[in-house]
Amino acid sequence: MIGLEEALAGHGLIPRGGFSFSAGEAAPPGPSGIPARNAVLVGHGGGTIWPHFAAWLAARAHRPDNPLDTWSREVLEHVAERFGARAVFPSDKPWLPFQQWAMRAEGLKPSPLGILMHPEFGLWHAYRGALLFDVEISIQRDGNPIHLCDLCVGKGCVNSCPADAASGQGFDAGRCGDWLRSDAGEPCRSGGCLARAACPHDGHRYGDEQTVFHMAARLRALETG
Repeated sequence: MIGLEEALAGHGLIPRGGFSFSAGEAAPPGPSGIPARNAVLVGHGGGTIWPHFAAWLAARAHRPDNPLDTWSREVLEHVAERFGARAVFPSDKPWLPFQQWAMRAEGLKPSPLGILMHPEFGLWHAYRGALLFDVEISIQRDGNPIHLCDLCVGKGCVNSCPADAASGQGFDAGRCGDWLRSDAGEPCRSGGCLARAACPHDGHRYGDEQTVFHMAARLRALETG
């Protein structure tokens, strides 16, 4: 869509692929209230959002409870209004299947940590929301991207997880949470996930400030259930 990439770039965001809902699929409502026809995922690779978000947060007199969600909503709802879309978010209830949407939009697969592995950004990326459209739009998607985890011999993320939460059978989020809350989890709490940091595809790794922010948010989520 003409102009969408530029509008998102002003906030450090990028379109993360899209897809069309199939006929008969239970699609969520689009901007007019009828089932949406298309979805475009929006997010970032690496720390591109951090200067924009940090400046926004510093300018606020009061810190919101969930500042990154608040910032994402503020930005994407404005973009959605401009382009005739409806913005939806991973924090919305009832929960929307964002991980499935992301795999559908970009053809990615989960890593042993549960995070989708991106062929360029590795584990250092995220989805901040999606734009739903009532009309057909042109959506381009690369073919089937290389899944870097299939090529990884050392499995650094699995072998470096001090909680033994990562394996070829999936990621044990409960075990990870228990570790983080324990005294032994201090290195992960203060410096970020050690298993994620062990991935060799770290050219887009977040900066220290962003890493600490995300880990603090993870701990708050654990405490509130």
